[in-house]
Amino acid sequence: MSLSVGENLVVSIHYKLTDGEGNVLDSSQGAEPLSYLHGKGNIIPGLENSLIGKEEGDSLQVKVEPALGYGEVMPQMVQVVERDAFQDADNIEVGMTFEAEAPDGSIQSLLVTKVEGDEITIDANHPLAGVTLNFDIQIVGVREATEEELAHGHAH
Repeated sequence: MSLSVGENLVVSIHYKLTDGEGNVLDSSQGAEPLSYLHGKGNIIPGLENSLIGKEEGDSLQVKVEPALGYGEVMPQMVQVVERDAFQDADNIEVGMTFEAEAPDGSIQSLLVTKVEGDEITIDANHPLAGVTLNFDIQIVGVREATEEELAHGHAH
């Protein structure tokens, strides 16, 4: 008897992720399937919720709005900083990414979106914030999690 996707089960999926224009943003094609521990927030909520009750062999298409994906674009996450805030970078260009420590101690990624003289505009929003995500999913495995996986909160 096959297991249905639910809490504390390890789920393995193949996926293709596209945006609203059909551009492929990510895919597991030609790679190992993505395995995650269901119910532990290892994948975005909109995708995780849509897999509940599905079984190995099921295929589905899932549309995830920003609120259940990577969130909406938050204007307060865009800031203008002085060039000297980038101590080790001599040449700063639009499109470059940097890592910085967030107020809560976590590491966040910053994207340079504008350079005007000594003023650098950075955006700390997730690159997929505000984007509606379209997933083509094939469930390739559902199994019980090991005690170690449950203790660590993710699939091994």
